[in-house]
Amino acid sequence: MPQERAARAVRPGFALPETELRWRFSRSSGPGGQGVNTTDSRAEVRFDVARSRAIPEPLRERALARLAGRLVDGDLVVTSSEQRSQLRNREAALDRLVSLLHDATAPPPRRRRPTKPSRGSVERRLDTKRRRSATKRTRRPGASDADG
Repeated sequence: MPQERAARAVRPGFALPETELRWRFSRSSGPGGQGVNTTDSRAEVRFDVARSRAIPEPLRERALARLAGRLVDGDLVVTSSEQRSQLRNREAALDRLVSLLHDATAPPPRRRRPTKPSRGSVERRLDTKRRRSATKRTRRPGASDADG
């Protein structure tokens, strides 16, 4: 009897249902010794960002815009072949997919509020520049204190 997996939470109001994930397995070029040529340990997971009903509409638009360069026909594809076992590669690929979707659906950062340097900091900066300039002026060949 196959065990039914629960949906993986990405953000509040958005979870990845197992039914919308498409898996594919192939032979891995990674670690595995002699077994690397006989087992399908490389895991590839696809999630249809464009047509999924699990993603709320505002999050979908944000994800599509941010993942535009990674999508293949609206699908986000993630592969993993670092581990020796298919199960571990499945978990790694799923974790990477959840992380990508979490970052892609994050709200935009707050806008920076422009500030002006304080009067004291401007005066200190200019005073330091004057002192440094005077120091360098005294180091010039043929320079005397009367150059000021």
